[in-house]
Amino acid sequence: MPADPNPRPDGDLAAALRPDLRWHETERPSTTQAFVLEALRRAITTGSLAPGEPIRQDAVAAELGVSRVPLREALKTLAAEGQVIYRPHRGYAVAELSLDDLLEVYRLRGLLESDAVAVAAGRFTDADLTVIGEAARDVERAAEAADLVGMITANRRFHFALLEPCAMPRMLRMVRTLWDATDAYRAVYYNTATNRDRVRAEHDAILQAATESHADRLVTLLHDHRLHAIAALRRTIGEPT
Repeated sequence: MPADPNPRPDGDLAAALRPDLRWHETERPSTTQAFVLEALRRAITTGSLAPGEPIRQDAVAAELGVSRVPLREALKTLAAEGQVIYRPHRGYAVAELSLDDLLEVYRLRGLLESDAVAVAAGRFTDADLTVIGEAARDVERAAEAADLVGMITANRRFHFALLEPCAMPRMLRMVRTLWDATDAYRAVYYNTATNRDRVRAEHDAILQAATESHADRLVTLLHDHRLHAIAALRRTIGEPT
């Protein structure tokens, strides 16, 4: 029998590597560093690399078919975002879910996103509204299929389609960093049908307010949208310390 051209690691190493780390070639990002970063993001988002789980660099590099150089760079990026932590003499691990961290991130998001969407509401074009509507429909389709990764991806497109017309690139970079730090929380939130249904209903109301360029209502709806996520996650994760 011919040897397996893509052998999997044995024992504990195999347990650390899930299919989420692999991409179809048509999906693979154009650079090795981007490929590694997005593969790790996907694994963390889906819980394939679970909170607190060590990241075995040799095994991950072998699974992805890359050297450790782009892997180390990707881990540094994720550490700066708060998605992984570095522990001396132990290496990197996926950051634990913490409600304290979540509350801080969502407070910062509220400050930045409220300003951004208030400005954006006066600038929406028909093309902007088409993008927002298409993203909302993609969220709905993913929610119906209980496709958490698809829902997280479409949800991000929906929210940034609302924000990007503000044309404030520095602010948007900060908001993106905050979003990157909380994708694992979204996977927890979307894991129940009740929460998925709530998201769909709230997106419908947000889309209607955007269509009407109603800035104050958009700010209020997005504020409530964040609060509902926090309330659900508070019950799941527990009270802050």
